[in-house]
This record gives sequence, structure tokens and C-alpha cells, in this order.
Amino acid sequence: MGGAIGLIIFLVIVIAPVVWIISIYNGLVAARNRFKNAFAQIDVQLKRRYDLIPNLVETAKGYIKHERETLEAVIKARNVALAAAQAAGANPGNPAAMQGLNQAEGALTGVLGRLLAVAEAYPDLKANQNMLALQEELTSTENKVSFARQGYNDSVMEYNVKRESFPGNIFAGMFNFGPAEQLQATESPEERKAPQVKF
Repeated sequence: MGGAIGLIIFLVIVIAPVVWIISIYNGLVAARNRFKNAFAQIDVQLKRRYDLIPNLVETAKGYIKHERETLEAVIKARNVALAAAQAAGANPGNPAAMQGLNQAEGALTGVLGRLLAVAEAYPDLKANQNMLALQEELTSTENKVSFARQGYNDSVMEYNVKRESFPGNIFAGMFNFGPAEQLQATESPEERKAPQVKF
């Protein structure tokens, strides 16, 4: 009888901490996989966006021939953003990759805005059905990217909270669960400022 009680106490002392450590580790793995999956959703929408941009440029090219610099800037920014998205996709959450993607997306958003502003000055281009359809598709994709970014950032926050909270922080360090970086909005600081209304 005493041996059975001793065995139960031994099992509780040895097994309970092992189960506890396994549950913490598994929780960190699950949180990391959630934010990686959330980034995959962003990646799908970004690829869709990158595929639309050359069509947008081709449509605009016939109408705004003397705006060649703007068209080339859009294609260049698209290629840089595509490379940054591939680097981020290889290691979602990596702070350097996410910052590179944030910068590349910000630059792309800026030149796309410039292209669309230039297009406004050309009534024939503005009325072109292909251009209208591409702009609508691009707007829809931007909305999906924003929604996916929110899900990704929520997942990254959950993961970072798990890895920074006690006792997860002890095991996160032991098992190399590094911090993950959120994706920031791609607007420039000027675009984030609230508009001022004067009467």
C-alpha cells in the first residue's frame, strides 16, 4: 500500500511538470503556426495584387505615353514588393523581412497612387472599361489585404504574448521561439494625419 502511494507521488512529481512543459511548448508551436497561416492569407492577396499591376500599367500605357517614368516606377516598385513578399513568406514574423515588406508595400502604394492620380487627368483612360475593371479589382484586393493583415497582426500579438508571458518566456528562450513582427499599414506618415478642416 505504501509503495503504491509512493509511486503515485513520484509520478505526480515527475509526470506533472513534464506534461506542463509539453503543453507550454505545444501552445507556442500552435501560436507560431497560426501567425504563419495568417501570413499565407496575406501572401495570396499580395500575389493577386502583384498580378493585377502589370495589367493596369499595360492598360494605362496606351493613353499616357509621356508618363513613362511613372509607369516604370510602378513596375519597379511592384518587383521590389514581390521580392520582399517572397522573403517574408519564407520566414513569416521575421522582423527584418516584415520591415522590408512594410517599406516595399509603402513605396508600391505611393507609386500606384501617383499612377491613379495621373490617370484621372486622361478622360479616355478614366472611361476605359479595362481600366475601370482593374481599378475595381485592385480596390477589392486592397480591402482583402487589409482584412488579412488584421488577422495576421492579431495572430502575431497572441504569439508574442505567449512567448513573453511567464512561464512561456522561459521555454520560448530555451526552444528558440523568437519574436514575430507585425505588418504595419502601408500609408505614408502624411496619409495617416487627419485632414484639417478650416472654416
